[in-house]
Amino acid sequence: MPKVTAVVGELIKEGLIQDYGKIESSGGRKPNLYGVVPDSAFFIGVDVKQSHVNIGLLDLQKNLISVTENLPYTLNNTRESLDTLCQHIKAFIAGLAVSKDKIRGIGINLSGRINYATGYSYSFFFFEERPLSEIIEQEVGIRVFLENDSRAMAYGEFCAGVVEKEKNVMFLNLDYGIGVGIMIDGQLYYGKSGYAGELGHVPIFDNELICHCGKKGCLETEGSGWALVRMFREKLLEGSTSVLTRNGQDPDAITMEDIIQAAKNDDVLAIELIAKLGENLGRGIAFLINVLNPELVILGGSLATTKEYLLLPIKTSLNKYSLSLVNNDTQLKLSTLGEHAGIIGACLLVRDRSLSLV
Repeated sequence: MPKVTAVVGELIKEGLIQDYGKIESSGGRKPNLYGVVPDSAFFIGVDVKQSHVNIGLLDLQKNLISVTENLPYTLNNTRESLDTLCQHIKAFIAGLAVSKDKIRGIGINLSGRINYATGYSYSFFFFEERPLSEIIEQEVGIRVFLENDSRAMAYGEFCAGVVEKEKNVMFLNLDYGIGVGIMIDGQLYYGKSGYAGELGHVPIFDNELICHCGKKGCLETEGSGWALVRMFREKLLEGSTSVLTRNGQDPDAITMEDIIQAAKNDDVLAIELIAKLGENLGRGIAFLINVLNPELVILGGSLATTKEYLLLPIKTSLNKYSLSLVNNDTQLKLSTLGEHAGIIGACLLVRDRSLSLV
């Protein structure tokens, strides 16, 4: 009791919690209710996509105070791309009404191989021996934490999204690439080197297509946003029609986002190819279910916004390729946080890590 009293006193002195007064009791003295002060600390989440950036500010009670979405950006492994990212972050901070000294940290999500413990990114911006987190921190003037985008999105959904009581959860980030955030017994799973979750590079298909990783037959060659764009352009060359080409759009300039929007506008070719993509993805998800037997699989990322167009063929494929005894115990749901999953996850990871260092 003396230790608890001392710690509570320190937190009140730091301005992190406050005494909300007495509450009713079934017997004995009325206890005091303490709670966090929402505006005593803030956290910034930066979710870096292939073609845009989303940035948000979260308070201590998990409320999104400010969000800027779809900032134009092209993720390339160049210093110019890194400089642009830093400029977006600094502009966001400059536009906040919050004092900079109350911002306890910035979480930045990047795809690929991230070592969150050391702050190194080995897929993007690995230009010098210093950790990327240190380089950006020096530029923006606030403590920076790096995380893999799929793991951050998984954490966001686990803490503030579709997850209810489930403890063993997999979050699939379905975008241009395919990543998985894995929660085991309520904790993020990183693996020995911190790179767990590279489902996109599991060799599932017997084809001659070269993946971005340099190998053949990866799930990403047949089940990713990159694959969808390739298949769509191939169909157009074979003579298929689409609302995109009828509008005069150059086939070589068509993006994944264009195809997703076309599907939402009932474009038959887009819907057919997304269904094909779902069938291919189902094979990869069946592999995960057979190995890990999770309680819940969440579909998120840009491709998941097509909803039933992708979900139904995935379910059909799961019935075909996964063991029924295992599959019956696994729920399949769509993300409820959508584009905010990465922002919220990044902020909450920063909250946990930065406050543990206080």
